[in-house]
Amino acid sequence: MSKSVLITGAGSGFGKGAALALAARGHHVIATTETVEQAAALAAEAPQLQVEKLDITTSDVDRASEWEIDVLVNNAGFGQTGPMADVPMDRLRRIFEVNVFGTVAITQKVVPQMVARKSGRVIIMSSIGGVVSAPAFGPYSMTKFALEAMGKAMRGELAGVGVDVTLLNPGPYNTGFNDRMADSMWEWFNANSVSAGATELFEMMRGVATTDQLDPAEVVTRIVELVEAESTTENNFVPADILETLTGRIEG
Repeated sequence: MSKSVLITGAGSGFGKGAALALAARGHHVIATTETVEQAAALAAEAPQLQVEKLDITTSDVDRASEWEIDVLVNNAGFGQTGPMADVPMDRLRRIFEVNVFGTVAITQKVVPQMVARKSGRVIIMSSIGGVVSAPAFGPYSMTKFALEAMGKAMRGELAGVGVDVTLLNPGPYNTGFNDRMADSMWEWFNANSVSAGATELFEMMRGVATTDQLDPAEVVTRIVELVEAESTTENNFVPADILETLTGRIEG
């Protein structure tokens, strides 16, 4: 059965891949991007999509109320690494603004129509970083832990009115996102930083995050499955053993 699916952060990575895959399966996909430039590029490449510029940190989210949406895929996200004793507060506020407050904002615009219909699904892109925190990845993990709390609370709150909420927890996939995030701390971290004595540890953690990354098609497939599934579980780890694998790499 064809569904109307709104995907945030569809200009690249998992969001773009899922938008194309779902459209190919006959779903109506509203693919949103942060900027007008991204929207124009995606629309030119994929005319089968309804492409919209929608920055989840602005009043753009109001537009979501205008569309009939069966499934919301909260994929838009921002990455920032750095030791907690040093990370600039403006960067910490920015990552919360996108990953947490922006995600809540658009969800609040979409959920009322689902409740009124007594049907719908919200898929929240969490991360393995939403259940495991590691040196240098505290800023990112803080936001994903917050999304875990959001998703788990909403799953219980909305289950009785026919709206399903589920969390997707990918490991390190080769979309370019992990590399950009792992590099972000080096834009400001230096020998004068409070945590400079742990530089070797932070370099090691960068390697953990960016080495042996996986094929993002696996996550795209899981998103499609979650959109089309009759029911979902609370968390969906991809790959299924990522929690054990990553924990072993960090401890090793």
